[in-house]
Amino acid sequence: MLSHMGWGTNLRQSRRFRHATSRFRLLPAFLVIGTQQAGASSLFAALRRHRDVSAPYAGHEDVRWSEQLHFFDLRFSQRTDWYRSFFPLSSRRLARRLHGRDLLAGEATPSYLSHPDVPARVAVVLPDVSLIALLRNPVDRAYWHYESMRRKGFEPLSFEEALDAESERTADDERGGSSRRSFGRYAYIGLGLYADQLERWLAHFPRHRLLAIRAEDYAARPRDVYEKVVAFLGIESRPPERFQQTNWMAPTPMDAALRARLDERFAESNARLPQLLARDFAWSTTVCDEAPRRGRR
Repeated sequence: MLSHMGWGTNLRQSRRFRHATSRFRLLPAFLVIGTQQAGASSLFAALRRHRDVSAPYAGHEDVRWSEQLHFFDLRFSQRTDWYRSFFPLSSRRLARRLHGRDLLAGEATPSYLSHPDVPARVAVVLPDVSLIALLRNPVDRAYWHYESMRRKGFEPLSFEEALDAESERTADDERGGSSRRSFGRYAYIGLGLYADQLERWLAHFPRHRLLAIRAEDYAARPRDVYEKVVAFLGIESRPPERFQQTNWMAPTPMDAALRARLDERFAESNARLPQLLARDFAWSTTVCDEAPRRGRR
């Protein structure tokens, strides 16, 4: 009990110090912006173990889990000093640079990619930020999203029924009337229309500042993808010994007619990606054999 009380006291003192010194703290140099159900949290977990990367720390009592701050979509009214309180003092980076190293602050909130208001907000607060997006086959992403909602008790419908009901259930999202935390909850198809989402980001940031990754590549070959990410960020390669896939499930076989229906729904958006990103994501319409199930890595 005493040790727990002591930990709580230290945490409160740390938070007060962070609030008092927020204007002297770093802002993120990079954001992992998405997408949901694609392994963004797993990638960030690997990056945060790098000696030159600083992840958010518990800077405010209202944020129990500091890995996803949701500042730019849910908490933008808190203002920039509140956001800064989660990151290290600028003096730490200065000290690193005096010794030939660097310190990059970053965070990962996968819902940033799809929220329509976020790109413009990020452009104002972090005009020089580097952006990393993991994009998963939208058919598999939609089903894994559905399975996650069903397990949490938020989804009473079958997958096909949920797809049929999506337009009606997400109408408030389109009108801006959904609550902050319910935005995109039932957007199984909507969150997989990556071309529309990326166009909003590229309206505010140059193409070279965005690194888009196939989520399936990270699931199958995490070390190779990690090397590309650290090169993009301009830091040395220091891969962890093991890569944990904490939020990944291999594609689930589904009714062929339903998969064909979803493939058709996403075809136009997928076809626009090569022009936007200068690469073809080449998602197969069949189950990806090389993507591992949770717990294999």
